[in-house]
Amino acid sequence: MGFNFSFTQIFRPNINPNFWNQTSWAILRLVVGIMMIHNGLDKLSNIESFAQAYVAYIGLPFPIFFSYVAAFTELIGAPLVAIGLFTRPAALGLFATMCVAMYHHILVAGLSLAYLELSTIYAACFLFFLVNGAGLFSTDALITNWLDQNALSIREKQIMLLEKSYKSIDTKAKAK
Repeated sequence: MGFNFSFTQIFRPNINPNFWNQTSWAILRLVVGIMMIHNGLDKLSNIESFAQAYVAYIGLPFPIFFSYVAAFTELIGAPLVAIGLFTRPAALGLFATMCVAMYHHILVAGLSLAYLELSTIYAACFLFFLVNGAGLFSTDALITNWLDQNALSIREKQIMLLEKSYKSIDTKAKAK
């Protein structure tokens, strides 16, 4: 029980079992995840330049290493957020990367909204997914249900569009 309980708590989203709420949550997750991928690709296209202009500028040691960390966090974490798999750990890495980006923008331009806007929006979105998880329309929710059949309520499972299977179970139970 301990092993499954630990993993269930990691994967289980904070839940508001409302179809439209969960739909908008999934759309936000998809859009933010997909849009973030190109940032990682941009970093890898010229890693030395990114390391000098961004990482070394803020005083971090090993700029090439941290540039690769940032690029691969975005290339791996963003698709994970988009599909809702390991959403909280992926969101943590992406949130940390965006916090470093915001710090860089503040060093370069002060509190200029034009520089801070995009990284702040990304950071807020990733913080949301870090705190709340991926939602019901995600791979994490499917894993939660698989690990512990009682982790999600019947209503939450119905919203995950598993309603047909539960109606057939209810019909079989009533027939007995």
